Amino acid sequence: MVLAKIFDFAVLTEWIDSTLSSFMPSWLTVLTECVLIGFALLLTYSVLALFYIYFERKVCAAFQCRLGPNRVGPWGLLQSVADMFKILIKELISLKYTDKFLFALAPYLVILASMLSFAVLPWGKGLQVINFNIGIFFLIAVSSIGVLGILLAGWSSNNKFTLIGALRSGAQMVSYELSIGLSVLTMVVFCGNLNIVDIVEGQVGLWNIFSAHIPALIAFVIYLIAGTAETNRGPFDLPEAESELTAGYHTEYSGIHFGFFYLAEYLNLFVVSGVATLLFFGGWMPLHFPGCDGFNAIMDYIPSVLWFIGKAIVISFIIIWFKWTFPRLRIDQMLALEWKYLLPINLVNLVLMALIVANEWHF
Repeated sequence: MVLAKIFDFAVLTEWIDSTLSSFMPSWLTVLTECVLIGFALLLTYSVLALFYIYFERKVCAAFQCRLGPNRVGPWGLLQSVADMFKILIKELISLKYTDKFLFALAPYLVILASMLSFAVLPWGKGLQVINFNIGIFFLIAVSSIGVLGILLAGWSSNNKFTLIGALRSGAQMVSYELSIGLSVLTMVVFCGNLNIVDIVEGQVGLWNIFSAHIPALIAFVIYLIAGTAETNRGPFDLPEAESELTAGYHTEYSGIHFGFFYLAEYLNLFVVSGVATLLFFGGWMPLHFPGCDGFNAIMDYIPSVLWFIGKAIVISFIIIWFKWTFPRLRIDQMLALEWKYLLPINLVNLVLMALIVANEWHF
């Protein structure tokens, strides 16, 4: 199947590259492009974080039968922007008995892991910052850096609440990384490729969630649960349980340092949703049905970026739904869920997917 109508952003990026190269030396062209890409990433990162903060406030308000933000700007749209300016002008409080270097380093490690994961996602046809042939491996590797920042934040703060929160988070994130990795590996076995762009383009006719049978559905459900735990969101928000630990591992942080943790949480939500979109729901690929050429042609007119963002927001809504529906788990329940249930199911599912691929039982 050929995507005749969908716009290829490679045309735009190649035009920018050729335009810059026409009046700049090669080294300056590369430097300028890196600056432009960095600026675009930071801008998109910030706008997405503001959107997600507003989005979650409105969703949880709807679940609790209230209005949510409705005063600052029309429909409360500027409430997140006002909160951003407020946190930017907050004082950075220096604590006396902390490890000052590690205390300051921790939020940057968390935001670094989030940004690197964010940068590797292909947003549309021909629109990605990094296109590795081992993109999935790179994504899993860099996303693991975040737990180091959380452990450092809890330990360097010299506070028993932050230390308990960090230890909880370390146990939780290391445990659920196994389920995320095995779910991703299940789909890699099906696709036979570690390149994220190739995985997306392989779903041009039918998304993996439909073509890979029951193992893909099982992998998606486990990925969704493990992804919720990996981002420290309810009902897996034990590392920052307000009723027990004040604010958990970032209790002692203020100002922009606290803002980094806050931003990373919401962008990790988008990254988890984006990876699920790419692996299971075709990424930026339009919805196609075999034999429905007229419908498929109409779907091709919708920009690929809108497909990707729309799917990611729908999956994010499901994860937010979890938080505002289920009560917080105990630490033993959370670890038992991973080690006694999700991990064994994932291993069996991986073997089942390998059998399906080996015998070509898929569509």
